[in-house]
Amino acid sequence: METVTVKKLYQYFTRFLPGVCLAFFCSVFFVLLPCSAQVDVQWGGHLKTRGSVSWQDDASLYRLAGTGEYFDASGELRLKNTLFFQDQLSLETHYEALVSGGDTRRKTAEIQNRLPGFAGIISGMNGLSDDRRFLDLTSVIDRNEGWLSYHRLDRLSLKYLPEWGAISVGRQALTWGNGMLFNPMDLFNPFAPTDIQRDYKVGDDMAVVQIYLDNIGDLQFLYVPRRDPATADPAWDQASAAGKLHLMKRSFELDIMAAKHYADYTVGLGASRYLTSAAWRMDAVYTFLGTHPEKNGFLTCTLNMDYSWVWKEKNMYGLVGLYYNSLGEYDSASALENPAIAERLGRGELFTLGRYYLAGEIQAELHPLFNIFLTGITNLADRSVIVQPRAAWNFAQNLEVIFGAQLYTGETGSEFGGFTIPGTGFVHKSPDSVFAWVTWYF
Repeated sequence: METVTVKKLYQYFTRFLPGVCLAFFCSVFFVLLPCSAQVDVQWGGHLKTRGSVSWQDDASLYRLAGTGEYFDASGELRLKNTLFFQDQLSLETHYEALVSGGDTRRKTAEIQNRLPGFAGIISGMNGLSDDRRFLDLTSVIDRNEGWLSYHRLDRLSLKYLPEWGAISVGRQALTWGNGMLFNPMDLFNPFAPTDIQRDYKVGDDMAVVQIYLDNIGDLQFLYVPRRDPATADPAWDQASAAGKLHLMKRSFELDIMAAKHYADYTVGLGASRYLTSAAWRMDAVYTFLGTHPEKNGFLTCTLNMDYSWVWKEKNMYGLVGLYYNSLGEYDSASALENPAIAERLGRGELFTLGRYYLAGEIQAELHPLFNIFLTGITNLADRSVIVQPRAAWNFAQNLEVIFGAQLYTGETGSEFGGFTIPGTGFVHKSPDSVFAWVTWYF
């Protein structure tokens, strides 16, 4: 008993010590800041509410709790603050409070109570977590079977701008790569290809150094420390360290990347160029698998083309992209039994099970304040499809309304049409849904 207690105290101490040290550093920084220093303050943020109705498949796991219409809702408050100290130093902080719940959460809790072994398949009960992040800046306010509320710091970073580049340390977001819907070079908290709003990526604790190369591009280096969720201790095999060289000449840009990401090593090559008024972008990333000896490595790559034009006096925009992942499986059910796929699904850096995909999006500006969109993603092997029709209406100067649907179709046994979970009689299929979001910016 004494050993267990000491171990828990050590884990709590090492878990919260970095956050305490960061808060202490910021406090000392403000105290020692000369009173005569010029400090500019910027505030902003948004308040967002979401509502949705979804329909679970009668053959899915949710038949144990009852199918039919599932009504869900959520709310999000984000407060943004940036302090500018003269011209070279700034501190960015984003606080967010979130609440979500409804039928899906209640039914999921009911199923988990009846079948604890399926907890990994029907996850999403705990919201965002800092279990892997170096700093624990998330705290649950209230949790029950119907609702969850929590708050967190999604940005807390100090940035210094010397003449030769930039240095930033703390919780922040970084995007690499040229992909549009699929982005294989973006290893660090990437967006899912089905994400509709991409205003903010989830922040990660990292250090980033950027070095400007006069007239030809820049160099970026980053380090992302992480903790082992099993021990709550920082671990090298959970961390990421990477470098990227970005070169540009006229309309041509080139990216060369090398990274150590968790226990694997990764190299990548990307390029973009404008040809005949269209933008062509590509990325290719090869990962050497160090923890799965049954497969030496895998290749992910994407090729995108996007173009804007005017049709009947309306502004139009379209993109089309091909995505390939050699780690994927032709059979979606067997993909869930692939440990390398399951590991990346759990980390939130892989979102599909197959190998070949075609994706596209078209946008029409019917009015400067009203746009309609249609996004589609197809698994080329089994011909199953995700379709996302939606509209965005800037109802007022600081008010945006988005409404639409997310639809899944395909033959039985396909990735998006629904397939049987290995060893069970239940079907895994994402539910069709309609939604409406209202966001007030301030």
